[in-house]
Amino acid sequence: MSQADGLPAGGGPLHALTTVSEALLWVERLAISALMALLTGLILLNVVTRYGGIPLYWVDESAIFTTVWLTFIGASAMSRLRLDFSMTLLTEHLSRGAAKAVGVLATLCVLGFGLALAAMCWVWMDPVGIASAGFDGKEYGGATFNFLYTERTQTLNWPSWVVYLVLPVFAVALTVHSAANLAEDLGLSGRPDRSGFGLGSAEEVA
Repeated sequence: MSQADGLPAGGGPLHALTTVSEALLWVERLAISALMALLTGLILLNVVTRYGGIPLYWVDESAIFTTVWLTFIGASAMSRLRLDFSMTLLTEHLSRGAAKAVGVLATLCVLGFGLALAAMCWVWMDPVGIASAGFDGKEYGGATFNFLYTERTQTLNWPSWVVYLVLPVFAVALTVHSAANLAEDLGLSGRPDRSGFGLGSAEEVA
């Protein structure tokens, strides 16, 4: 097991939680790299086709959706790496114990936000309801006035719920990451060794 700050990585459920969080982080890093490559390709394609006088009308929307997914997945990874933005105006003037308590409180707030967002996505997307309607979006919308499964994107003509899937994905990942961070903040689990991960600053996430 890895060690950090002299603390062994936790066993049992806490070790499993850290393992799941780290696995998610690896997947997120691959997704971020892929999305950045896709976004770059879309921008270049847009420039070339416009310059050639044959613009592709769907490229702009594709780039927007790619940016949205990149933002949410990147935010989740940054939260686990503790590279997200923070205000230290207060904590830098507190004692070590008080600063640690404030850090735990901040992590609890992030965890609460992740859980609340996950609950909202469950109510909004209502997987049980759409399954009960036989995955018929029109029938489900007529019964519930939730037309999520009948809406389509403007130019790509994709089902809108496919694009919105980034929200529950982000909510679940953020909840797992913040729970793992909380276990580390409370000293219940050691921080994993990422010496081979190649991430030491926000610029290295991708």
